[in-house]
Amino acid sequence: MIPDRIIEQGTLVNRADRASVEVRLPWYRALPGSCIAGAKLTVDGIEAPSESLRWRMNGRDFTFEELSTNIDEWWFPVDSAELSGDVPVSGEGDHEVRVDLTLYIPYIIISDSETLHIEEHDIKTMKAVAA
Repeated sequence: MIPDRIIEQGTLVNRADRASVEVRLPWYRALPGSCIAGAKLTVDGIEAPSESLRWRMNGRDFTFEELSTNIDEWWFPVDSAELSGDVPVSGEGDHEVRVDLTLYIPYIIISDSETLHIEEHDIKTMKAVAA
């Protein structure tokens, strides 16, 4: 719904061969962690391996497997989460950052056994900050 605001401009951080970026919820209502079905992080055309991805929300780090059953932690539209993964950020210039998100919307039922899921992405160009 609001894909052009997923990536927070200027939040690309480089920690050795690991990059992170702050992301915002592209939906108008809060969602529990279990509704964050997956994400991808790509920097300069290099995608972070899915097993290296971590989601930081409310001061805690999660794998997407851990999020799949988490109904205690909520992502609110006014809060940024941090997506990180093993992807190198080389050089000091501008970097193209892409984030793909898959979210389930639990209160919109589209069939007897399925809720709405949305797939959104955003691409921003920014400089990296060393951690």
